[in-house]
Amino acid sequence: MKPLFLFAPGAGAPSSHSWMQNWKRLLSDLGDVETLDYDYMREGRKRPDPLPKLIAAHREALRDAKIRHPAEPTILIGKSMGGRIGCHVSLEEKVDGLICLGYPLCAMGDRTKLRDEVLRSLSAPILFVQGTRDSLCPLDILECVRNEMKTQNILHIVEGGDHSLRLPKRQLQAIGKTQDDIDQRIFQSITDFVSAVTAKRLQY
Repeated sequence: MKPLFLFAPGAGAPSSHSWMQNWKRLLSDLGDVETLDYDYMREGRKRPDPLPKLIAAHREALRDAKIRHPAEPTILIGKSMGGRIGCHVSLEEKVDGLICLGYPLCAMGDRTKLRDEVLRSLSAPILFVQGTRDSLCPLDILECVRNEMKTQNILHIVEGGDHSLRLPKRQLQAIGKTQDDIDQRIFQSITDFVSAVTAKRLQY
């Protein structure tokens, strides 16, 4: 049974952005992919809506997607803010898994302002994909949070990756890889995670 992915963007760019479209294309090999844009994006505003409004928009998109794709395992995936909002949504709606591509654990990169409470409340299994150069999610802090989470959680580390999981060209040249190679390794981790999530669902 193919999963349904509801793919949410980060705070700074809509679902039409090339980064989102590239990952949508990759995910389409695994299942049905629907994207969403939050109200402020569609209205051309730069400042994100308050958290309750973001959650409400995400929930509405999820309900609509489930109508179009009934009985499919549902996975919420998001870049940065989209992943964080997906975590909040999973506390209120039934989903089978969560994937966060660059979770924004530290607000504005401030290690004292953590967005960890929602992670500690999760019950759905989650995959974190994090770059080592991402100041919004220091891996030492994430590791402490992961150890205290009650749900199954997996971490895929992108060595040298930034908040968008991209490596500098110089580093790619040094290791003899392309960004597509890096993305394929991420995609393999996503594939393994999705396989585990859907297999568990099919046992019920």
